Amino acid sequence: MKLTNSITDVPGIQVGHAQDDDALTGCTAILCRKGAVAGVDVRGGAPGTRETDLLNPINLVEKVHAVLLAGGSAFGLDAASGVMRYLEEQKIGFNTGVAKVPIVPSAILFDLSLGRADRRPDAEMGYQAAACASNVPPREGNFGAGTGASIGRILGSRQSMKSGIGTASVDIGGGVVVGALVAVNAFGDVIDPRTGEIIAGVRSRKSKSMRMGEPGYFGDTLQLMKTLYGRTAMAVATHFNTVIGVVATNAKFDKAEATKMAQMAHDGLARAVRPAHTMLDGDTLFALATGGKKADVSTVGAYAAEVTAQAIVRAVRMASSAGGLPGLGDE
Repeated sequence: MKLTNSITDVPGIQVGHAQDDDALTGCTAILCRKGAVAGVDVRGGAPGTRETDLLNPINLVEKVHAVLLAGGSAFGLDAASGVMRYLEEQKIGFNTGVAKVPIVPSAILFDLSLGRADRRPDAEMGYQAAACASNVPPREGNFGAGTGASIGRILGSRQSMKSGIGTASVDIGGGVVVGALVAVNAFGDVIDPRTGEIIAGVRSRKSKSMRMGEPGYFGDTLQLMKTLYGRTAMAVATHFNTVIGVVATNAKFDKAEATKMAQMAHDGLARAVRPAHTMLDGDTLFALATGGKKADVSTVGAYAAEVTAQAIVRAVRMASSAGGLPGLGDE
């Protein structure tokens, strides 16, 4: 099977973006029209989510019909109702006997400070994202939920960099494909796991009396955190950061296995973002299993971590400058 290095390489997965480029915000709908067994793992200390409790393996509903990733902070959760409306029109949802109720778990990131805080993803934008969803590889960088994303905020927004949304996939044999789609709005820096070097994040700042950050272009969030200035900054640092995403496979899993896949995918987040899972982040990863192929959950989970890390790196490499922040996508 020839892959496009996209989550849409996973059979049954479609992706659609919608955004407001002037307000620098948007949302991304990941559709599984026939339903997918789902799990979630929330590791950040400041998450913004919807319908995550029902993904607990002890609860009733087995499958979801879409996942929404959105900007707009908690306001952005409203976009999920637009995805539900679209799916209801397509007669897709959990059959209650009197109506089909689409199940759409969601997670948001904070982008209100980069563009316009008074314009956020809403139900109409969510509907648009769902309506344009297809199996075409989704655009990366400043699109959908990545439109207003940024990273490296320990020295404030002015010293951060533009980030975005990225995707990746891998064929692990036996016809099993694992893919990831991640919107990166992290407090920390993005690391290339192959080299261990920072490729995007907080930028050093030098005043007449002192330097904030390591010598060179990048300040290195982890090193800053142990300095006097860094400890002071942490006390007043913004809690408006997160990495949100979806990992997907065409393996046949139950909810417990899907949850394990989501847990293991966080290993990839930790490889590519430093530091990760802080109290200032809302790191949340969903897992979708569309079924059809037998596979070992440990193997799938290990590769879910790999594609998650790759998607994070692509999210920053494809992001163009916006909102006064530099992006690697201009190069």
